[in-house]
Amino acid sequence: MSLALAGGVAPAQIPAAEALLPPTSQRAGAIVAAARRDGWPAQVPVLRAAAVDAYRQDKLGSAEAWYHACRWARVFGQTESEFFKPWTAAVNAARVGHANMPSRFELAPLPLAGALKPELQTWLVGNAGFSAEFFGVLSPVDYLPKVLAILAELHRLDPARFKTYANLALAIAVVYDVPPPPVWPHGQVRPEALPRKLPAPADAFAWWIRQEQLGHAYHRISRLGADELKFVVDAAAPPAELEWAQQKFSQPLNQLPAAYSLIRYRQDRVTAGQGIWPGTSYKLSDILTAGGICADQAYFATQVGKSRGVPTLHFNGAGNDGRHAWFGFLDGSRKWQLDAGRYAEQRFVTGYARDPQTWAEITDHELQFLAERFRELPSYRSSRVHAAFAAEFLGAGDAAAAATAARKAVNFERRNQSAWETLIAATRQQGRDAKTIEALLREAALAFQRYPDLQAHYLNRVADSLRSRGQTSEAEAEIRGIALNNKAKRGDLSVQQAREIVVRAATTQPLAEQIKTYNSVVDTYGRGAGMAFFDQVVAPFVDHLMKSKQNGEALKAAERARRTLKIEPNSQLETEFARLLKAVREAKPGK
Repeated sequence: MSLALAGGVAPAQIPAAEALLPPTSQRAGAIVAAARRDGWPAQVPVLRAAAVDAYRQDKLGSAEAWYHACRWARVFGQTESEFFKPWTAAVNAARVGHANMPSRFELAPLPLAGALKPELQTWLVGNAGFSAEFFGVLSPVDYLPKVLAILAELHRLDPARFKTYANLALAIAVVYDVPPPPVWPHGQVRPEALPRKLPAPADAFAWWIRQEQLGHAYHRISRLGADELKFVVDAAAPPAELEWAQQKFSQPLNQLPAAYSLIRYRQDRVTAGQGIWPGTSYKLSDILTAGGICADQAYFATQVGKSRGVPTLHFNGAGNDGRHAWFGFLDGSRKWQLDAGRYAEQRFVTGYARDPQTWAEITDHELQFLAERFRELPSYRSSRVHAAFAAEFLGAGDAAAAATAARKAVNFERRNQSAWETLIAATRQQGRDAKTIEALLREAALAFQRYPDLQAHYLNRVADSLRSRGQTSEAEAEIRGIALNNKAKRGDLSVQQAREIVVRAATTQPLAEQIKTYNSVVDTYGRGAGMAFFDQVVAPFVDHLMKSKQNGEALKAAERARRTLKIEPNSQLETEFARLLKAVREAKPGK
């Protein structure tokens, strides 16, 4: 029995033969018609059953299409009130809430489907390609009521154009669903000079389409994915300034790094410690006229790129001598170039960019994943389907089926982190012992050995497990091993591990042991280290000692680090150490 194509009652299931093929447009229309009559939640078990039938017959493409139809039914059937609580929990867990977000949300009691006309609902349910794009890019911190409202608005204005530029519409929807934070795109300019406001979604949609049609875009907007276009539509400069930038920079795409050096470097601001933009306006023309420091150079270059439809990233990082900013961009071969304006001789090992979809920092492995583009491979598509069903089975309480599907997922693509997480969770749910879980965590660490931050993430979890089993010395050896292994090539990870050691000592040990641990960390990991070690280890521990009314020990800790770290004359690090020592010496005893 199947869904009636015109009226009738809802079925018990989709015919098995039909489930082996993706839903047709006619079937999608019937699903929407049934949902209007009986509600979207009633469609979920029907569509899930079809998806599982196809999956068990190893029809992965059809299984994914039916599963996406099931996910649309779940999304459409939720009310804003039902969505809001888990969304808030996700925002808090990811620590991406910020001062510019609304303090109050008006929550409608109606299903989210109410924002979309039946025509758009039908297109979404029946379009396997866009559904894969949508659910592939969707994040737990996306505010779905606004995301769907933006998609509905752009579709209503011009359905044909929406379908041609659906990925652009999606990118705008997931970036514009909440306001940007006060630190975007960087924190070295006051809000009076840069208001941090995004344009109206319809205006942005029309503007970037027009740039492609006028031949101003270096990439075909209609051919980029939403995960690339979100780094275009997050322009902080308004359209008028972007059009000005197009006139000022007409070089080919491969010369985009030259936009960084267009801005005259203001050494006088660095010498004066003037990190914040001193002007009252942060227009691109003002930056070009006045010159700036690296943050301004990177901002200018990213906005020039976005004006040309080029995805760009603004990086911040710490090297041996100081802090720095540079940018990355998607080149003509659709490969990410992440080092434009990055000074190799300064050894700025790791940079952090901000994801405009979540407004969280993008981790190093995510940037590598962007650059490698492995998510476009057929093997990853198969892995993605198995991972989706693994999560589905796990949620339904079938840990064995979840583990089997997750193992298939990681076998197809070792870099599918969500599959590893499901496999670990399913193994736990099966009641396996701690040693089995630790072995699985080590296997995941091995899978990500080319991505040191992810490898460290899994090995840290091994250490946590060892510690919970009372094997403290083995756990500490694991942590120290991570730090030592990364000291040469990934000093930032070595610093993070060193920081964890000191923080753990400061929160669990008596003062004498805290100081002993700090001294050992400085002597072991601080030799040759620079600004990042100062920021994450030295300054916080000195501050901790000051708050503990141990000014004398604070001075000793700072001086020990100054003798150990690599400090170049006249560098930013030398200036920071001088300030720290001055603050400690001038602090009143016991304060």
